[in-house]
Amino acid sequence: MEWIRQRLDKIKQPFQKGRKYEKFAPAFNALDTFLFTPNHTTQKGAHIRDAVDLKRTMITVVLALVPALIFGMWNGGYQYYTQLGESFTFWDALGHGALKIIPMIVVSYVVGLGLEFAFAIFRGHEVNEGYLVTGLLIPMIMPIDIPLWMVALSVVFAVLIGKEAFGGTGMNILNPALTARAFAFFAYPTYMSGNKVWVSEASEVDAISGETILGKLASGSEVGYSAMDMFYGFIPGSISETSVLCILAGALLLILTKVGSWRIIVSSFIGAAVMGLIFNALPSLGVSGNELTNFPWYLHLLVGGLAFGIVFMATDPVSAAQTTRGKWIYGFLIGFFSIMIRVFNPAYPEGVMLAILLMNVFAPTIDHYVIQANIKRRKKRLEKANTQVETAV
Repeated sequence: MEWIRQRLDKIKQPFQKGRKYEKFAPAFNALDTFLFTPNHTTQKGAHIRDAVDLKRTMITVVLALVPALIFGMWNGGYQYYTQLGESFTFWDALGHGALKIIPMIVVSYVVGLGLEFAFAIFRGHEVNEGYLVTGLLIPMIMPIDIPLWMVALSVVFAVLIGKEAFGGTGMNILNPALTARAFAFFAYPTYMSGNKVWVSEASEVDAISGETILGKLASGSEVGYSAMDMFYGFIPGSISETSVLCILAGALLLILTKVGSWRIIVSSFIGAAVMGLIFNALPSLGVSGNELTNFPWYLHLLVGGLAFGIVFMATDPVSAAQTTRGKWIYGFLIGFFSIMIRVFNPAYPEGVMLAILLMNVFAPTIDHYVIQANIKRRKKRLEKANTQVETAV
């Protein structure tokens, strides 16, 4: 590593202030800080001694995503070979899924980081590590057979509209990964819905049945999967959204490292459960429902992108609520609206994307009213104390 450090210091000379390639210093510094800890310190303001920085935070999230990513690769191959009715090994399934998913990840990082570097050079600011997570999240929430050029366009939209239009990392009000998926869904709906996009299509099979559980329920079809299949993830769906077990493993890492807010995660699942229970109670009140309203509330928590969205995107520290009470409100409403959208709109049964984007917009408002409520409460407490003092005197 010392040899690499020396070489980088030598190459760095033309990029220093006043030198020939000063304008491109942000791009070089991004590579330097990715490999090594920055060797500069703050010169003014508050000094906090802490080992946590943005790079460590982003890498922690990437590590939390790995279980769901690996399972998503295997499940992609599993769904493919199941169509063929052939015997296959673990490595056969993993290899097929990897051949589909790794190119998507490469395209996401090449296009996204290219734009990040271009904006850093143009604006003269440093490249942030935020896209390390976004670049991995975007392919993980896409269908396995989506064309690579659509992934590239979705990344461009997410970076330009979801981030840079607001000033870059730390300034965006919408989750960039969900912004990419929303763009793909509304721009190319035939590639983001239906019963063929969620399973890698085999040319040897004339027709496939790869519709998601929510898609089956929305169309009034029966679901042939058990609760354990839903929990483990042996079902069709977006690449890494099917295995609740792997998602919870990632959630545990985020909570233990205090990178993800457990309040948002817990309150989101509570909100989803409450909405599910309300819909399950409708038949007992004499209100006729459909397959989605009659679907058990606890199974609503296991299917679709609900768990993945709650754990990895609702907890985004930039676009989520910041106050303690605000996190409880923010998370509860995400879960509540996710199930509401899922049930009320059979044409779009997966509602967690819209629920999170909606609450991203209202997160600052939630924090504002929470802070104002605290201020009013403290003022009343102060007035009461002053009254007691005056009475005693």
